[in-house]
Amino acid sequence: MHRFLASIKKEFLLLLRDPGGLVILFIMPIILVITITLIQDATFKSVSSNSIDILLVDKDQGKLSNEIQKSFSDIEFLDPISKIGETPLTEETAKQLVAAGEYQLAVVIPEGLSIELQKQIDKNITKILEEFEGTEDSLKVPPINEKVPSNKVVKLYFDPITQETFRSSVIFAVDKLVASIETRSIYEAFEKELGESESLKSFNRDNFVKYDQINPSLSGKSVLPNSVQHNIPAWTLFAIFFMILPLSLNLVHEKGQGTFIRLQTTPAKYGTIIAGKAFLFLLVSLLQFTLILLLGIFVFPKLGLPVLDLGDHLGLLYLVALSSGLAAIGLGILLGTVFNSHEQAAPFGAVLVVLLAAIGGVWVPVFAMPDTMQMIAKVSPMNWGLEAFYDCFLRKGSLKDILPEIGLLIVFFISTIVIAILYYEKKKTV
Repeated sequence: MHRFLASIKKEFLLLLRDPGGLVILFIMPIILVITITLIQDATFKSVSSNSIDILLVDKDQGKLSNEIQKSFSDIEFLDPISKIGETPLTEETAKQLVAAGEYQLAVVIPEGLSIELQKQIDKNITKILEEFEGTEDSLKVPPINEKVPSNKVVKLYFDPITQETFRSSVIFAVDKLVASIETRSIYEAFEKELGESESLKSFNRDNFVKYDQINPSLSGKSVLPNSVQHNIPAWTLFAIFFMILPLSLNLVHEKGQGTFIRLQTTPAKYGTIIAGKAFLFLLVSLLQFTLILLLGIFVFPKLGLPVLDLGDHLGLLYLVALSSGLAAIGLGILLGTVFNSHEQAAPFGAVLVVLLAAIGGVWVPVFAMPDTMQMIAKVSPMNWGLEAFYDCFLRKGSLKDILPEIGLLIVFFISTIVIAILYYEKKKTV
């Protein structure tokens, strides 16, 4: 027990004398979580408070284009601009502004859109009414040379840097807008043909199918996710695993200075030496987690971010943090045991952490990855920790729900420690 406490004291003093390591362990996670959360918060806020200016070129100047311009105000995330200063926009000007990156989108309404749409509606309604009345005209074959209304194309110019999700949402919004206007025009055309009948006046034109967004959780309560609930688990986990770097370099540094050789001359076993390191860095990981929780509760609201909701299972959150810390410690000790120089350990450890984060879902959600990458993500300890954190923060799960991930993290820790000890013993006998 005395040797174990002495090992902890030694590691504590080494950590205090390493300002760079302290910055990596405590300052870097705070800056990282604040920066990433501020950047990503816009995607979780109401889109109405983050509207995007777009260019609108109206070549039609008809009833339909006027309806489109009026209805654009109902699309919360788009703010249309039809003039630059006092000059009306042209298609070429809008195209150049989008190409230069000054605007992300330009919508060009084609000439004759209102006229051609009305012709198509009138033609269809006339045909339907003739078929209902059983007139001879409805039984005739349409003339071969009958002019078919030409299709009109609404052009959408996108800045090349815009993401596919933004493009899809804009196309869907514009398509829905034009469809609703077209439907209303059909109703108006029927009223015109059939007269102001009471049946048409009382006809309900409201949308029959509506949407209600519900966020179910494992506890049965509805949960509203926000940027803080998403980012704190992900980037806290990244910070905990970045502990691999100072831990592995600590071991390599002892080898290079000869400290490790002196330790071998003492009665202390290698297991006792790494146990002291593991215990101290486990406390560091829990302290990291506590600092970031306090950040989310007290500092984030002052920055205009949502407050962090810890829910009712604070103990489960610390259990996940502890298990994740153990997994990171095991990996750090393994790297420090295998490598013999800073040139080997430092770049490999840094790249490994970034790689585990990338495939584990810290940067890109796992569900958005290709099928092959989704399978690979399941072998990343960061993914296990992230899923456990999400079960607690977002899904409001219980101990039973996080036990599989906790088990994987602990097994990973034990496996890496056993491999490190076996490698050390084998190398010592060579």
